[in-house]
Amino acid sequence: LLLVVGGLLLLWARRRGGNLPPGPTPLPFLGNVLQVEVTELIASLCKLSKTYGPIFTFHLGSRPCVVLSGYQLLKETLIDRAEDFSGRGDFPAVQQWSHGNGIVYGTGERWRQLRRFAITTLKNFGMGKRSAEERIREEAQHLLQHLRQTNGQPFDPTFLLSCAGSNIICQLVFGERFEYGDERFLT
Repeated sequence: LLLVVGGLLLLWARRRGGNLPPGPTPLPFLGNVLQVEVTELIASLCKLSKTYGPIFTFHLGSRPCVVLSGYQLLKETLIDRAEDFSGRGDFPAVQQWSHGNGIVYGTGERWRQLRRFAITTLKNFGMGKRSAEERIREEAQHLLQHLRQTNGQPFDPTFLLSCAGSNIICQLVFGERFEYGDERFLT
């Protein structure tokens, strides 16, 4: 038993190193999830960035994740050096579900081809043209109308934002806009 525990600790210590930025020491199998307040995740990560700097490693279970904080750092990473940082991590559950295909979770050359196809198709339907901009503005007005109906009360905007985005796509593809509660739209 002592040999197994010692072997696991040695394996865990070796995996911890590498070229990763500093960060809180993860627990075996759990990572750093117990060191953050899940309901206040952004505030917890901001607090960790004050301790470890604007780039640090955070472990979700046994998976290391590099966290970037600060506008300038994000701009440099995601815009100025986008090609260097365009890779995506492997997520076994998503891989099993999507088989590595699709625009959202795809990677590599296949992802580039799908993305290029999707953008070309959307442009053929009017994306990037003045008519698409007008449709987006119109949908933004409908979204604002629904947001005003909340009367300043806290709410989860996920549904409204999803409806707005879906409605823009429906207008481009089908030429028709739907009300957010329309049964045909929701199915």
